[in-house]
Amino acid sequence: MDFRLSDNQVALADGIRSMVTGRLPLDHLRANEGAEMAIGAEDWRLLADTGVFALSLPEPEGVGLGLADAVVVFEELGRALVPGPLVGTYLAASAQLVEGAADGRAVVGVHSTGGGPILVEHLASLDALLVLSGAVGDSTARLIAPAPSATDGRRMAAPLCPFTPLWHLDSLPAGEPLPDLGGRLWRDGALLTAALQVGHAGSALDLAVAYAKERHQFGQPIGAFQAVKHICADMLVRYEVARAAVHAAACLVDQPGVAAHEAESTGRSPDDVVARAVLGAKVLADEAALVNARAGIQVHGGMGFTWEVPLHLHLKRARVLTTTFGTPAQLSLVLGAPPDPHPATGGIRHA
Repeated sequence: MDFRLSDNQVALADGIRSMVTGRLPLDHLRANEGAEMAIGAEDWRLLADTGVFALSLPEPEGVGLGLADAVVVFEELGRALVPGPLVGTYLAASAQLVEGAADGRAVVGVHSTGGGPILVEHLASLDALLVLSGAVGDSTARLIAPAPSATDGRRMAAPLCPFTPLWHLDSLPAGEPLPDLGGRLWRDGALLTAALQVGHAGSALDLAVAYAKERHQFGQPIGAFQAVKHICADMLVRYEVARAAVHAAACLVDQPGVAAHEAESTGRSPDDVVARAVLGAKVLADEAALVNARAGIQVHGGMGFTWEVPLHLHLKRARVLTTTFGTPAQLSLVLGAPPDPHPATGGIRHA
């Protein structure tokens, strides 16, 4: 499989990068650090007008692109630290679950249930909430519309990521069950989250390399020292491996025939092949984002620990994203489990 982006995908990435650089620069986004609403309504409509949430909808409602194109867009959004419930709104728009999600009139969050407390991100901004449980091959989904009010929960005073306001709720309404959509929503949400993580890994790499060229010690750039070269080289490898894994998984989703052919050669079902690709991509992307952010801080030395250098924002956002659609430990456990000889859905199930 050729992991290079097509000319159209390169143009798509360049267009999104140009838009966020010009209209949503980091200085503009940081004005909302610690606020109840991490991104303003006007900026959210800008994303919608650009087509971010309607990428997979057919024309004229949307752009008519596949998931392989969507992950390219979401990588750029992660690279630029664009906040907000991007994944949930995209999922609701692509499945046409919430009117107005595609054009920015509705904001939709996503909550992956687990055994811990009920923590909901961006609650003050939400019009609806998708609740997903299980894993990619064993998932259920329900839609809560309207979303619970921010006054129904307790806002966390100091969330890990200043761009991810967080509320603790005692319970969630039952909502509307979404039969037959759980697996698709979980799969696509995990891939888009992994694409955001790839963006964080790529931005951390770019920041580290730029600083290694700029910072001088002993009369030469610190990038000339072998130890720094090795750190940057490892960052590049992690980024490229994660990017290739996410792109490959998205291509399998878009091309069922390829998944079916691979299934024949591996003795697994096509659903299982896609599920393993998605879970593996999420694990690799989570690792790349976290480790690259830490390595970038190390390259920056004392400067890396300052609030002005945005590497801590990538690290904090990446840490939050590792808790959605399964943690690396949970996903690795599922990937390492033996296949179910009598699967109910044909996909990977939780061990």
